[in-house]
Amino acid sequence: MSVESKRLKMSNSTLSIGTHNGTFHCDEVLACFMLKQLAQYEGAPIVRTRDEAQLSQCDIVVDVGGVYDAATKRFDHHQRSFNLTMKDIRPEKRFSMKLSSAGLVYVHYGEQVLSEITKHPVDSLLVQTLYDKVYEQFIQEVDAIDNGIAPYDGDPRYAITTNLSHRVSYLNPPWTQPVENTDELFHEAMQVVGGEFVDRVSYYANVWWKARSHVKEAVTARHEVDASGAIVRLPMGGIPSRRSRVPLAACSCTRAASSAVTGTTTARWPWRGRALSSSASERGYFIVRLI
Repeated sequence: MSVESKRLKMSNSTLSIGTHNGTFHCDEVLACFMLKQLAQYEGAPIVRTRDEAQLSQCDIVVDVGGVYDAATKRFDHHQRSFNLTMKDIRPEKRFSMKLSSAGLVYVHYGEQVLSEITKHPVDSLLVQTLYDKVYEQFIQEVDAIDNGIAPYDGDPRYAITTNLSHRVSYLNPPWTQPVENTDELFHEAMQVVGGEFVDRVSYYANVWWKARSHVKEAVTARHEVDASGAIVRLPMGGIPSRRSRVPLAACSCTRAASSAVTGTTTARWPWRGRALSSSASERGYFIVRLI
């Protein structure tokens, strides 16, 4: 921890995070974990209650209270009038999933959280890129499930990549073994959810980001491989190319080639290939890598 972070932790030692008691869910567990990655809340106790008087003494409140007001740090989504998405709050973003308390905290503090975990500046390209990636592949699932939104309505609405919401639900005591105070179990759930969140962010920062750079370079140099520009050759095996594609505009490519290319794994042509066909803008490309 930096000297400045230590100073903030000490100067804000009286701050507290409020959320509801009783049965807990993945969204407020994740929201609390993310907040505690920030220097100002790292040492803050979590007050679990529905008592308005106690909540009013907390510096920040998530998933309880019936109020969403970023200025006063109130982040509930249960009020009947609430129907906000990330795109509503940050119009430059494309995500239109109704937010839970996890999504609300992420919208306002996500870049700071990612900066703390990755040790990269908030305004760095890595953090800005991961902000969208982590929401799409991690937070969005939590938002959707907490709000009771099905993953499919004809076309897929979101991807389930963790199943965390269901796993957290099993950390609550069963009805056959009632427990008056679930604070200890809540903190156990924070360890489970937080560990997976940090692992995912670390993977994207240390593996996916590097693979993305290789794929971008390969797409940019594709005409050096074949005049058609339809073959993208990766420099080594093992690069997760399907999960590392970058916008074609970032690679000075405006349209996909229409030619169909096939590959072989014979000794005289030691390559393995895979055609890309996940979206209209990328159809026609054929990624090859050394076996």
